[in-house]
Amino acid sequence: MARPTPLSGFPEWLPEGRIVEQHVLDVLRRTFELHGFAGVETRAVEPLDQLLRKGETSKEVYVLRRLQADPQQEDRGDTLGLHFDLTVPFARYVLENAGHLAFPFRRYQIQKVWRGERPQDGRFREFIQADIDVVGAGSLPYHYEVELPLVMAEALSALQEVGVPPVRVLVNNRKVAEGFYRGLGLDDVEAVLRSIDKLDKVGPEVVAELLVEEAGASADQATACLELAAISGPDEGVVDRVRDLAKRYDVSSDLLDEGLEELGMLIRAAAVRLPGTVVADLKIARGLDYYTGSVYETVLVGHEHLGSICSGGRYDTLASDGATTYPGVGLSVGVSRLVSRLLSAGLVRATRAVPTAVLVAVTDEDSRQRSDEVAAALRNRGIPVEVAPAAAKFGKQIRHADRRGIPFVWFLGAEGAPDEVKDIRSGEQVVADAAAWEPPAADRWPRVVPGDAH
Repeated sequence: MARPTPLSGFPEWLPEGRIVEQHVLDVLRRTFELHGFAGVETRAVEPLDQLLRKGETSKEVYVLRRLQADPQQEDRGDTLGLHFDLTVPFARYVLENAGHLAFPFRRYQIQKVWRGERPQDGRFREFIQADIDVVGAGSLPYHYEVELPLVMAEALSALQEVGVPPVRVLVNNRKVAEGFYRGLGLDDVEAVLRSIDKLDKVGPEVVAELLVEEAGASADQATACLELAAISGPDEGVVDRVRDLAKRYDVSSDLLDEGLEELGMLIRAAAVRLPGTVVADLKIARGLDYYTGSVYETVLVGHEHLGSICSGGRYDTLASDGATTYPGVGLSVGVSRLVSRLLSAGLVRATRAVPTAVLVAVTDEDSRQRSDEVAAALRNRGIPVEVAPAAAKFGKQIRHADRRGIPFVWFLGAEGAPDEVKDIRSGEQVVADAAAWEPPAADRWPRVVPGDAH
């Protein structure tokens, strides 16, 4: 068989990378569960017409068909597509299971998703997302819009001890944006948001042109929108600056006032819980049109060029059965995007590539059963062990352990003599009993630690 050609956009980590990824997933899961979020998993496919409710994603959806299926006999309602995020399947899950769920429903979900976009640094066609959401039946209090970004920031901040850079959660409120734009006389709010959402990519001059051409703004209105987008800060001074700007442009809006009150509440709470982590940034627009309140984007400090690794917001109408609407608020972490950056930049590493802490040497094939018994005794006490693949010379067995990153080699004692275990890093070799010997706590399992970049 010829060497296979790699497929771009489908990451496959080496064992060390997989240990890093698993650690990230474990920290996220543990933090979510500490805050009472229940784990769910949904199917990988959804009907195509449901996936295409967000029209701008139509080019990204992978369609699922049987190899021998007749395309002419399938309509869009029968065609299945791989989910491109976890929000659409979660909305469907809530509607199907509403009678069995207790609301407000707190859920986390960690799964792979698929998007047919052009692969590039940090962007993949297949990747893992980790979502948290709180969904209510009929209504959902604002305080959840304060809680959710703080939970996510706490989860990501817990990774700093292994070398992950600090995170900064950028927050805005759609009510502020919509109230200000409408107060200026701009009715096509979605067009304004789409233009503002491109600020970091194309710059203010191009965005000003887009506001005029696509949102029908005058030059003065475009300038006002850009001035609003330029406001940011970690404290409530942001609210005062927006009010001063609104006064200068003679903008008066109850919706703007409501949004500023909510934004101020979030900033105050964040300053107490996680000082310096949450920053109000009025250019955060989030291009999707279903957000109705707070919106969030999260960047790695010092790696802002990677873009947002976590985003989300408040949505009021994503799920509805006609009688009841299920509003919610949630955030999603691009786990593969984050891990890719950590590995490529050398920010974190695993202490070894395999779980094995001990290699039990084999003196000769006739005594392999004794080696297996020692391995079983160590495993029974929670120590990860493997037995040497062949009864080679001990030097060769030690080199095998060294290549795999296994720190200890266990040698069977001759008839009547005790066993011994060797730390192949230091060369220290001591008498050991499989019923009592313990490796140092730091060596029992591979750990994730700061990488060479630190």
